Amino acid sequence: MKSSLTNMVMILVGFSLVIAALLAWVNHITEAPIAAKAELALANGIKEVMASNDLKVTANDTIRQAIDEKEVVFVVHQVVDKSKKSIGAAVESTALGFGGDLKILVGFAPDGTILGYTVLQHSETPGLGAKAQTWFQKSGKGNIIGMNPAQGNLVVKKDGGQVDAITASTITSRAFLKAINRAYNAYIERPLNQTTTAEKGGK
Repeated sequence: MKSSLTNMVMILVGFSLVIAALLAWVNHITEAPIAAKAELALANGIKEVMASNDLKVTANDTIRQAIDEKEVVFVVHQVVDKSKKSIGAAVESTALGFGGDLKILVGFAPDGTILGYTVLQHSETPGLGAKAQTWFQKSGKGNIIGMNPAQGNLVVKKDGGQVDAITASTITSRAFLKAINRAYNAYIERPLNQTTTAEKGGK
């Protein structure tokens, strides 16, 4: 092929189209496995935060609330036990941390008592996200398990609450507790602006 600007452009365009096609193909074959893995991780997370392996998700409510002039989305996974009695819900909630969004999954008993939690996603300084995963657990220094946000004390001690902040990381601690309190409000208030998806089956 004769060397010319037109030929070079055609080669580059052709090369780009081939790369784009390959990327689309890779994305297509990996999309389903990634989605399945995420679904399994969420199912296991719900069992973890609800402190029970013998449960069933009956509905997944997507709730939208206006907070600080921004729309914040929550997902409330309604849960029942083997006798079909409600044991509360696991709520996905997000707040802005030091490095970006901090997303958690927190389990509430029917009265709002915190049963457990897990950190789903964070953009905090390396190490802080891992600390948040353990710091507020029952065995951690900032234990919140068994507390109820309705009592108004689910804030760090520096702000007048009862929770010990992560050492040298008050911002991350505040973001985490804000996500917990927001999750509680979404669970208790249950605004009309929501959509419900029935659980597809299984535990």
